[in-house]
Amino acid sequence: MRFLHCGPYRLPLQRPLVMGIVNLTSDSFSGDGLNGDLERAIAHARMQRDAGADVLDLGAESTRPGAMPAPEDEELRRLLPVLEEVATWGMPISVDTRKPAVMRAALAAGAAMINDITAMAQPEALAAVAASDCAVCLMHMQGEPDAMQRAPAYRDVVAEVGAFLAAAVARCRRAGIADNRLLLDPGFGFGKSLAHNLTLFRRLTAVTVDDLPLLAGVSRKSMLGELTGRPVGERLPASVAAAVLAAGKGARILRVHDVAATRDALAVWAALESGDDT
Repeated sequence: MRFLHCGPYRLPLQRPLVMGIVNLTSDSFSGDGLNGDLERAIAHARMQRDAGADVLDLGAESTRPGAMPAPEDEELRRLLPVLEEVATWGMPISVDTRKPAVMRAALAAGAAMINDITAMAQPEALAAVAASDCAVCLMHMQGEPDAMQRAPAYRDVVAEVGAFLAAAVARCRRAGIADNRLLLDPGFGFGKSLAHNLTLFRRLTAVTVDDLPLLAGVSRKSMLGELTGRPVGERLPASVAAAVLAAGKGARILRVHDVAATRDALAVWAALESGDDT
């Protein structure tokens, strides 16, 4: 059985795992930001846990299209009080950050995974995680959040995303990070048009490196709004459908806002996929 080495946890990958989103920002694209309200943030994290999340992903800097970087001290102010509480719950906690100082503080506070939209591009980021035993999620992004959706362009989006992730994996290996700690994310919506996103989705496993596990995060994203015409608050059915389809395409971790609905849909999918008709 394959596992993702995630700090003190070993996450089995024989079924798709659900990562519950906990947004600690003030300007989340999905409207669920919990900036400054510690009680609500912990309650939301608890709800995601109780709904069946295998991992919680805490993010304290918005990286939605058009977002500007958050100051380091502000990101830490939002993150640490929540992380210090949820890290005592006996489940793996991921922290979504691109700042090496925040990575170090998060690991010291009990994070078991670092989810980096810049794929450990900074040497300081590699140094921050290499000596730990945390899992590392490497994501592809073209450009920066403030401008990434203005005019994304690729000659071959699958080949280019795959090459980017291969380079990121090689960088991590050189820093001494073992493959069983690595997770890859093609970065749906991060510097990609709807056509780019759909091509990547259809050929999801083509971007992996040496069969490393893939994370898919499409929950409530604008690509689903473009396909359905629904505003962000009405994208639950599309998000659940996309999560199940991503699982069918080989994603091993699904990053979602709606944990319970996703778990239910995956249970039905798994039963139909594994059923014996004899």
